[in-house]
Amino acid sequence: MEVREEMKGSIEIKDDKVFTWPTLVAKEFLAAIFVTVGLLFYSYAVDAPLRELSNPGQAENPAKAPWYFLGLQEALVYFDPWYAGVILPTFIVIGLILIPYLDNNPKGNGYYTFKERKFAMTVFLSGYVFWYILIYIGTALRGPFWAFFWPWEKWTHDFPTPPPLHDLPLPLGIALLLGFYFFGLVIPAIVKKDFFMRLGFIRYVLTMGLLLSMIGTVIKMFFRLALNVKYIIATPWINI
Repeated sequence: MEVREEMKGSIEIKDDKVFTWPTLVAKEFLAAIFVTVGLLFYSYAVDAPLRELSNPGQAENPAKAPWYFLGLQEALVYFDPWYAGVILPTFIVIGLILIPYLDNNPKGNGYYTFKERKFAMTVFLSGYVFWYILIYIGTALRGPFWAFFWPWEKWTHDFPTPPPLHDLPLPLGIALLLGFYFFGLVIPAIVKKDFFMRLGFIRYVLTMGLLLSMIGTVIKMFFRLALNVKYIIATPWINI
């Protein structure tokens, strides 16, 4: 009897879980109050960037969308309108919807960790930062006629001579696009076989397809800026 009591007394039950209410909710409520107070003081000190009434006889140059749409407006420089205005936002929305179904890693639930979720956090942060880079370029670096100006350059209304653009030959463009997706799907599955097995075929194809589309968007922008390539694939029906 004494031995059992000593053994029971020596056992320490470690419980590192806490209730959402009030531990988490109280902190979130306080954070919301501080943010609200900060925004009130900021709005009192800084005037809203309101302009004069619009004049239909004198169009604004450059005409810019609200800041949250400037990423799309900047993307129109590099892509066909159907892709920049329809396909790309659709990919973003579908990708966000599919995250809970594609990410089956149970680690990180209820606590913050980067070491155990390197792939998921790196991909999400890369896309997040890239989108805000587009917003920054459209907001601060695009001047009259949507010309690009570095931060130290003064905006002018001299219409810049655009560089000559060209399309890639259709067979070369198709080969590059198919090769990019083929090798982008096959090579990671061979090198990271455990990653492929953990996701399964369907989840792997969807995950890598969305990731390659994001990477391909950046590559297409590089082709436009560095090589003056307008379209990788140019046809009477579709341009990419």
